[in-house]
Amino acid sequence: METSKLSPILKITKYTFIDEVQQRSFVIMFVVCALCVFLLRGCYQGNYMVNGQSLDAGTVVRTLSKATFHVIGAGVMVIAALLSMRIFTRDRNEGVQSGILSKAVARWQYVMGKILGVWVLSALFMFVLHSIVFLITSVNLKVIMPEYLLASLLCSVNLLFVVVAVLLFSLLMPDIVAFLCVLGIGIVGFIADGIAAASQSQIAQAIVRQTAGHSQSDVTWWKVVYLFWPKLLGVQQTASSLTESTSSHGFGTLYPFINVLIYCLMLGALLFKQFRNEDIV
Repeated sequence: METSKLSPILKITKYTFIDEVQQRSFVIMFVVCALCVFLLRGCYQGNYMVNGQSLDAGTVVRTLSKATFHVIGAGVMVIAALLSMRIFTRDRNEGVQSGILSKAVARWQYVMGKILGVWVLSALFMFVLHSIVFLITSVNLKVIMPEYLLASLLCSVNLLFVVVAVLLFSLLMPDIVAFLCVLGIGIVGFIADGIAAASQSQIAQAIVRQTAGHSQSDVTWWKVVYLFWPKLLGVQQTASSLTESTSSHGFGTLYPFINVLIYCLMLGALLFKQFRNEDIV
């Protein structure tokens, strides 16, 4: 990309990042989340008992860290949606949008700068929270997991999906509805993945065979919908599996990333197209 085209994007990215950081609501959210994660240090004691046997520190740390990893990942996705839902509305109401686009800045450059600004801020937010967990485990229990930080970076793909989706929906519907729609997509995906995981158990399969009473097609409409639904939880599960020494990685583990990246590209294309047709006042 030419420098002349890249410069406006970087400036808008920087402005968006700084503007969001200076918001009082963001500072409050960050402080509260950081304190909540830091207070979890009491859970990392390394003296848990299971069936009368003491678990070693490494097992305790990896189990608790994995659970914390998912909570942080899901929580920051909600925060990213909150940060994104009023980006265009606030810029339009404050006259920032018209001021920027009245200069030698293309609409796609403006949108790209906004996407990158919120995405980088959200990814940094999540990385800092995961880094606190990393420091707690490293200092308190001397268990160092560099793969934990790598997993955090991989989960930024989910944040990109959330940012692009909310920005697109905010052009088509009220801000709060856009936020709720993306939140609903995430919740449905998490529930569907949970049901799919439970259905793999032998007990669940036996119950299904008994209640069905006849052979059913392996391909059903809900399986197709599930296959193509945004795999946000799948990305988190694949990323968190990096902390497991026995984990294996094949196409099944890569599919969630491919799925979410394709959604990012499709929603991004629709976002640029929709914003090109918006009236700037």
